[in-house]
Amino acid sequence: MPGQLAAPKTLCILRLSAIGDVCHAVAMVQQIQRQYPGVSITWVIGKVEAMLLEGLPGVEFVVFDKSAGIRGYRDLRQAFKGRHFDILLHMQVALRASIASLCIPAKVKIGFDRQRAKEGQWLFTNERVEPIKHPHVLDGFLGFAKAIGVEITRPHWEMPITDQDQLWASEKLTTSQPLAVISPAASKAERNWHVEGYSKIAEHLSELGFQVVLCGGPTTLEKLLAEDIISRSECSLINLVGQTSLKQLLSVLKLAHLVIAPDTGPAHMAVTVGTPVIGLYAHSNPHRTGPYNYQHYVVSCYQQAVQNQYGKSLSKLPWGIRAKGNQLMNGIAVSQVKDKIRQLIADHYPEITPID
Repeated sequence: MPGQLAAPKTLCILRLSAIGDVCHAVAMVQQIQRQYPGVSITWVIGKVEAMLLEGLPGVEFVVFDKSAGIRGYRDLRQAFKGRHFDILLHMQVALRASIASLCIPAKVKIGFDRQRAKEGQWLFTNERVEPIKHPHVLDGFLGFAKAIGVEITRPHWEMPITDQDQLWASEKLTTSQPLAVISPAASKAERNWHVEGYSKIAEHLSELGFQVVLCGGPTTLEKLLAEDIISRSECSLINLVGQTSLKQLLSVLKLAHLVIAPDTGPAHMAVTVGTPVIGLYAHSNPHRTGPYNYQHYVVSCYQQAVQNQYGKSLSKLPWGIRAKGNQLMNGIAVSQVKDKIRQLIADHYPEITPID
C-alpha cells in the first residue's frame, strides 16, 4: 500500500480493455484531472478502446496492439524510449498487461492489493492500492486515484463526443417519440437474454410510446440476433446493429431515454452519458459489474444461480465469482423487466403513462 506519494507531474495509466472497464477508468482519470489539473497523463490502451476515447481532453493515448505479439511489446518500448513517468497506475491484472508494464519506465508502479493482483500482477509493481472488501469495478479503479492523494467524489464523466457524431445520430433517429435502446448482445452468447424476451419487451416499450432502437457491433452473432428479434416483434424497430462506430453508438445512447442490455460495453457507455440502464444479469455479480448509478434497475438471477452451483450462500463465496451455464439468462422473466421499466419511467419520465 503506498505511503504519502507526491502529486505526480507525469502519470501513465495501463488499462487496455474492455469497453466497460475503460469507461470506468475514464471516471477515475477525470477525478485525477480535477484535483491535479497540471498533470500530464498518458494512457496505454487497446486499439478498439482507443477508438471510443479518442479526443479525451488532456490525455495522450498510446495504443498497444495485443494481436501483434512480440512486435506489440517492441512498439510499446520504442514509444517510451527516452521518457520517464513519476507514477504508473497498473490497472489490469492480465499477464500480457503486466509484461507490457515492463516497457513503461516509471519509478513508482502501483498495482492492485495482493488479493486482487491476480496472474502475478504483484510481481510487476512496487506499491499497491488499499484493499476494498466488496468493490464495484469502478470503485476499485478509484482506489488508484486515492493512492496518489486524490479526494474521491461521486463519479461523473465528460466523454469525447464530436458534433459530427451527434449530428449523425440525430439524423438517424428523427422521431418525436422517446427513444428506448436495446443492446441485446454481450461478448459471450451465454450472457444474452432470449429472443422472445427481447421481442416482448420491444413490443411493451412500443405500446408505451417509445421508438425502439437495436444497437450492437458488426459480428455475425449480433446481426443474426437483431434479425431474430425484429422477426418476432410486432412493432416497428430501428436496426442500427453493425452500422455505428463506437462514437456514433455513444451518441445514440446519449439521445436515448433508457437502455436495456445484458453485461456488455454499451450498458456502461450509456452510464457515461447519463442515460438510465436496465441491466440483465445472470453470470456475474451486478454489484461488482452492473451499470454504475443504475444498479437499482438491474434484473438479476445471479445470486440464485451461483448459490445453486456452489451450494453456499453468496455471502460465503468469493467476491465476483461467476456462475456458469448457457441457460442461466432464462431465469430472467419478462414481467421483471417490465417492472423495472415501470420504475425507471416513474423515476425519470413521469409524463409517460404506464400501461397495465
